[in-house]
Amino acid sequence: MRVFRCKCCGACCRWDGVVHYIPEEGRKIAEYLGISEFDLIQKYTRLSDDRTELVLADKEDGSCVFLTEDNLCGINPVKPRQCGSYPYEWDVPPEYKALCQGHWEEVDD
Repeated sequence: MRVFRCKCCGACCRWDGVVHYIPEEGRKIAEYLGISEFDLIQKYTRLSDDRTELVLADKEDGSCVFLTEDNLCGINPVKPRQCGSYPYEWDVPPEYKALCQGHWEEVDD
């Protein structure tokens, strides 16, 4: 079986794209941060470009609002399912994949 070994380089948290805000996940994130869901939405989300949904906000450099200075997810225990599905369910251009320091390994079942 092939598994992906993340090296916590933060590349996937800097790529163009959005992380959709899912209310159930938002409640868990808010609880983890010790804030209300309302405050989470106000501080850490934005309206999508097509104005149809909330997405997680970006920092000024375009990285995820929850990416820490040491390239770790600041909400890792409760990160959105979308984030946790990398790279298994993501379809990204080869030039983005080349930035990722993680690697695939064969492991015994």
